[in-house]
Amino acid sequence: MTTVEQHDTIRQMYYNQNISGRQIAKTLGISRQTVSRAIANDTAQTYTLTKPREATKLGAFRQRIADLLLENKRLPKKQRYTATKIFQTLQTEGYTGSESSVQGYCVEWRHEHKRPNTFVPLQFEPGQDAQVDWGCAQAGIAGITQTVQIFVLRLNYSRKVFVRAYPAQKQEAFFDGHIHAFRHLGGVPRRISYDNLAAAVQILADGHTREEKRAFVAFRSHYLFESHFCTPAQGHEKGGVEHAVGFSRRNFMVPIPQVASFEELNAHLQQQCDFDDRRSLRGQPVSIGQAWAAEKTRLRPLPLHQFECCVTRQAALNPYSQIVYDTNRYSVPVEKARSQLVVKAYPFRVDIWHGSELLATHPRLYTKNQDIFDPLHYLGLLEQRPGAFDYARPLKKWQAGWPADYHLLLSRLREKLPEGGRGVKEFIQILKLHQSHPDELVERAVSQALAYGSCNVDAVTHCLHQLTQPQQLTLPLLDLSDKPHLAAVGSQPLDLHAYEQLLERHG
Repeated sequence: MTTVEQHDTIRQMYYNQNISGRQIAKTLGISRQTVSRAIANDTAQTYTLTKPREATKLGAFRQRIADLLLENKRLPKKQRYTATKIFQTLQTEGYTGSESSVQGYCVEWRHEHKRPNTFVPLQFEPGQDAQVDWGCAQAGIAGITQTVQIFVLRLNYSRKVFVRAYPAQKQEAFFDGHIHAFRHLGGVPRRISYDNLAAAVQILADGHTREEKRAFVAFRSHYLFESHFCTPAQGHEKGGVEHAVGFSRRNFMVPIPQVASFEELNAHLQQQCDFDDRRSLRGQPVSIGQAWAAEKTRLRPLPLHQFECCVTRQAALNPYSQIVYDTNRYSVPVEKARSQLVVKAYPFRVDIWHGSELLATHPRLYTKNQDIFDPLHYLGLLEQRPGAFDYARPLKKWQAGWPADYHLLLSRLREKLPEGGRGVKEFIQILKLHQSHPDELVERAVSQALAYGSCNVDAVTHCLHQLTQPQQLTLPLLDLSDKPHLAAVGSQPLDLHAYEQLLERHG
């Protein structure tokens, strides 16, 4: 049997170079019959086995291998016969062939006996069903490329997708993602499908029965939707949202977004979700946005009050007026410090409460063992201990960003009031103005006071008052046309004779 290349060479020599068949056979060292077949057939004849080559040593053991592979169906999943174990078993029974022959037959047998995956086509009613899943992607936030967690909710009827990014897959982020999705979609679907999301379910001892966590039950009850949990390892049960996770990562986050904050990233993702409404899917006569417009009216209305998606914990204050949450330390105003406080951790912030009073709010940290200080929380304590001012850690970062006028004002106050740290105390009183006024206004007031040649808290407060007070309104003149006897009031000439008498008497 000639190869394709050899077949081509024979035909080229015969038809294009006018070489005889006898000479071609002699030149190429092949029979004249082979040359004649190549000349007569314009298509090369390839060799095909009429039946598989028999592995003579394996032949007698084929049935034994099949029996062992069938037995696997009755064995535990992690303790089944592998091709290597079957080979070792056959060796003890007299098999003298190679292990590769056994492996090849195992592959062939499994392929022949494998049932293809088949699925039932599904059709969903408007407003009835949605699916939720998490994914991850890369994003540049404040100049740092990091892995972000992507919450995705997809409506099954319209295929409308909502995507939101979070630093971590926390329960509070899980709830927050739902709330933003419901708000964006304009309502709540009647049933939502999930897989084994830790935020929603916990696996019990037998590994199959799932129990909804109490917080998720409360959340579900608030928005009045049903939950459905997919069979473990059966991704096709919520294939729509799994496809949506990959689609949003490839289309909404390529190229990798470069943003200043999660707020900007989520604004970008929402814009992409809105843009995706223009897309039409195969087999769907209208666009995603048009289908969603029809589905929106069938969603359950939003409740009057939003669910508070936070984790609430008791926290004790440490000696540095901080509470600890998830290994990170957050400051509390020294004047309002209490031994026992309540922490409410939201996806992007941490609130610290004492009873019904909100004491402090901080951005939430997801790294470990970090400190976050609000310098205003420590001004009262520093006013009592001015000697610690230059070494106060909570002020270091703030101080590095002060305008030049602040450093000038502090220098002049120290010069003017050196004894007992009075200058530093006066400066701290000026810094306290930041507690009740915007930073920009206080900075302008300091600059204005320095321009007037004054460097004390009263001067800065006066300048701040001038900046915050609205301009005096000009009152309209009174109409005195009906009272002519009052028309001259305020315009009569001044008589200084009485003042001259006083001056003469004094002299």
